[in-house]
Amino acid sequence: MAKKDFYEILGVSRNADEAELKKAYRKMALKYHPDKNPGDKAAEERFKEAAEAYEVLSDKDKRARYDQFGHAGMGNGGGGYGGGGFSGGGMNMEDIFSQFGDIFGSGSFGGGFGRGSGGGGRRVNRGTNLRVKVKLNLEEIANGATKKIKVNKYISCNSCKGTGAESASGFSNCSTCHGSGQVTRVTDTILGRMQTTTTCPYCGGEGKTIKNKCNTCFGDGIVKGDEVIEINIPAGVSDEMQLSMNGKGNAAARGGVPGDLIIAIEEEPHEHLKRDGINLHYDLHISFIDAALGTSIEVPTIDGKARIKIEPGTQGGKVLRLRDKGLPDINNNRHKGDLLVDINVWTPRNLSNEERTLLEKLRNSENFKPKPDKNDKSFFEKMKDYFH
Repeated sequence: MAKKDFYEILGVSRNADEAELKKAYRKMALKYHPDKNPGDKAAEERFKEAAEAYEVLSDKDKRARYDQFGHAGMGNGGGGYGGGGFSGGGMNMEDIFSQFGDIFGSGSFGGGFGRGSGGGGRRVNRGTNLRVKVKLNLEEIANGATKKIKVNKYISCNSCKGTGAESASGFSNCSTCHGSGQVTRVTDTILGRMQTTTTCPYCGGEGKTIKNKCNTCFGDGIVKGDEVIEINIPAGVSDEMQLSMNGKGNAAARGGVPGDLIIAIEEEPHEHLKRDGINLHYDLHISFIDAALGTSIEVPTIDGKARIKIEPGTQGGKVLRLRDKGLPDINNNRHKGDLLVDINVWTPRNLSNEERTLLEKLRNSENFKPKPDKNDKSFFEKMKDYFH
């Protein structure tokens, strides 16, 4: 089933600014919050959709990719890619609250919902994102590619299984927040008594502290290491496009949510073909004899060669179109571009005396005098038409 448009989900225009997006998301999140709609799966899905839409549209780079390529630019449905934190709605409620708790302010959510800001007050650690460049040639872009890369990053500590403690009993409740991860302050003001809830500054919102730290990671739960990651790149990507793989970035401290792996596409130039969107161009140089008499010539394509026919009397500047010999559209792989063969008539520079004599005899022939087609327009006429 096709995914809904992110702008439609939030009910905003495509020109909505940051404030409008935040206001629209907060309104929807308050309306469909699970605590306000207990047991309502439809409301929970709407809540997740709104969170996913805001996560993409509130990020400048992700929004630009979405505006240009739609959901395909986010990689949804493409072998584990997401928009940078979501994977087709697979994010759980704790993830959403940890990422967007600031939308609703610290403390209670909209006046007293149970989860509060950040899932019961405990902070969910999140690892940082990683960015890698992947070089692709035109053949790989046309067909899609699978790449295996070794990434040096933070991984979960094997000694303590990512907990940061020497043993399972190596934790104690935080003495400041008593395990809640939050501290509450009550202040008397002229408007009455006001209560504010903030993340515990001592344990960082985790609600517990480590008594005996792991000797390998020294309490962090993460260490530097290498991981071989297999990346499935969809057909039709373009230079500088960015894809993301959920959870393949740096591991988070003490069992938190891993960051994402951002894959930046770098397109390698082709020896013969030039790219123009989903179309390809090939500059074909032929002699004026072949242009005059006609011929049959092989031209390179993405998947081999194709033979084309040059009609007698072909003029320089003519473009021959080979249908469906271009690149797939990343938004619709069933739609492919064309290969455009640009004809260039080559004029010899160095002539022998015999060749010069033959051409001199042909110079005054009526058939060798230029006879522009009355439908042909000069460059200036074409430009005049274009601007009018």
